[in-house]
Amino acid sequence: MTPQSQNQLHSARAPLTRRDLLSFAVTGAATVLMSQSLIACASDAVASNTTIGDTTNNPGSSTCLLTAALTEGPYFVDEKLNRADIRSDPSTGAISLGVPLALTFTVSRVIGAACTPLTGAYIDVWHCDAAGAYSDVSGAGAGRKFLRGYQVTDVNGQVTFTTVYPGWYSGRAVHIHFKLRLFAGTTKTYEFTSQFFFGESLTDAVHASSPYAAKGKRDTLNANDGIFNGLASTAKSALTLQAAVNGNSYSGTIALGVQVG
Repeated sequence: MTPQSQNQLHSARAPLTRRDLLSFAVTGAATVLMSQSLIACASDAVASNTTIGDTTNNPGSSTCLLTAALTEGPYFVDEKLNRADIRSDPSTGAISLGVPLALTFTVSRVIGAACTPLTGAYIDVWHCDAAGAYSDVSGAGAGRKFLRGYQVTDVNGQVTFTTVYPGWYSGRAVHIHFKLRLFAGTTKTYEFTSQFFFGESLTDAVHASSPYAAKGKRDTLNANDGIFNGLASTAKSALTLQAAVNGNSYSGTIALGVQVG
């Protein structure tokens, strides 16, 4: 219960106005949303030039931003591939072609207004290749395991992945799926799933190069992606990765915070 809700309850002896009733309804809805959602947390440990969406994580601040859960979508497979470089197919050693993308996830446990590193959290990442194909499903990717893997957060709550910038497939904007899980032994105790997106100008630049250009212009932008547009404007910003250019590759950091029991 928030301090605002407690104050409202303490003054319950006074007659309730229409504004009071509306306030209770909004607070209750926010509490339900908080229990089902991920919080992006920027702590003192996050570098000052790291950005998530339009929000800059400044040193000396501790700001936790609510981020929406999104559908698991295609095509999560629990491959149990514990690896940082997810570009290869383990069975053949073939490397997925594309512009290199380095991803860092910084995961925090949120208790009250404080964010502390969450260690031992499993972060799975999966996405399509430059041609828009997923591994281990029907078609060209059947029986293969490229662009999939998980890492377990370290003492700083961090994991890193080396992958390639995703391509596109019909009906969806360019995106990457991720899942956070906690385990007690072999028993799963917590799970959260979402997706993040990319700025259109960045995708235009990347997709103009090989091997992406061979597929042609994508048919769905963020502006007309049904999943992306189910989000509020602040959630859209939080789930749009601001990637930095590093020569011929890109990198980005996603700060995540979860309320766990």
